[in-house]
Amino acid sequence: MEWHHAVPKSRGGRETVPVHPICHRAIHRALSNKELERDFSTALALRTQPDLARFIAWVADKEPDFHAPTRRPRR
Repeated sequence: MEWHHAVPKSRGGRETVPVHPICHRAIHRALSNKELERDFSTALALRTQPDLARFIAWVADKEPDFHAPTRRPRR
């Protein structure tokens, strides 16, 4: 497990939540700190973000210790 700041530390966040390392990397690849602070500071909000929703659907059937590189989406 890794600790994710719901609101990034650089934006004044203090609260952390445990997340799987591959999910943590996917969150930070998909969203900027400003987006995390403004629109995606909850687990529910993160699940609604299209890139993360696709990632979650893909990773859902993987083993708990599954790791794979994450890539920044093409924009």
